[in-house]
Amino acid sequence: MPKARKSQISLLDTPYYHCVSRCVRRAFLCGEENGKSFEHRRQWVEDRIHILSEVFAIDVCAYAVMSNHTHLVLHVA
Repeated sequence: MPKARKSQISLLDTPYYHCVSRCVRRAFLCGEENGKSFEHRRQWVEDRIHILSEVFAIDVCAYAVMSNHTHLVLHVA
């Protein structure tokens, strides 16, 4: 039987989390395809990260927006 999240995660022991999210089917969100640049999407993702960190009251310690995935280091207080 699955354990409840409260019993799996202790915020006192591990307040920092490294989260990774990849695009569906390993598609590329940023970069260049067929001679067209999609680098402007990188700023969309960065803006959304900042907005959501304020809404959910989570500190974003570091982040990296790659071509087809993102890395976030989060601090949950």
